[in-house]
Amino acid sequence: MTDTPKRILVVDDESSITEFVGYALKKEGYDADVVGNGEDALALAKKNQYDLFILDIMLPGMDGYELCRRLRSFTAAPVLFLSARDTELDKVVGLEIGADDYLAKPFGVRELIARVHALLRRGSGGDFPAANHAITAGGITLDEDAHTAKGDKGPLDLTPREFELLASLMKHAGNVVSREELLRDAWGWEYLTETKTVDTHIKRLRDKIEQAGYDPGLVETVRGYGYRFRQ
Repeated sequence: MTDTPKRILVVDDESSITEFVGYALKKEGYDADVVGNGEDALALAKKNQYDLFILDIMLPGMDGYELCRRLRSFTAAPVLFLSARDTELDKVVGLEIGADDYLAKPFGVRELIARVHALLRRGSGGDFPAANHAITAGGITLDEDAHTAKGDKGPLDLTPREFELLASLMKHAGNVVSREELLRDAWGWEYLTETKTVDTHIKRLRDKIEQAGYDPGLVETVRGYGYRFRQ
């Protein structure tokens, strides 16, 4: 019995892009759907269960930022932005509203596929060692095998990236973890990204911790060094 292929939704109003990306993904064995606007993409996302979303920012009607916000209201599947807008501000905005990665146009197919592989691997918990079961700190238990984080107040609704950041921090609870270490643990060495990306995701992680009823101060900032999870 073969595994069901991962399902990916590609959203871009340039047909040449959707055809190129859709073909590349299908060649890699993925089940790829393509659509040209945010409204149709949202409808498909509510109807089907996708493992990954690849979104352009400049879409007709609902733009990629708004689409990402709406997706985040009901799915934690990874979001990869593809965009010709390549300023630092564009990247920060995308990450702050819930994206997991950002790839500027023009891009190479090998780089795109590498990003997709990494996001899906992390989303499935594939990078976590099976022998490591659960970590408890600050009233939260993080189970790497089940890929869950919860406590007496209920579960935390985390994206794969947020889960990996929390895992890295909780494994070193009481000790400072540098931004570089967090980049390595949550993004992997294949990512060349800025440490400011960590700050953006830590803010989102704190928000999720607070939304679930826990103390966002569990994740402490240690100025000039990084972050520490309070025991």
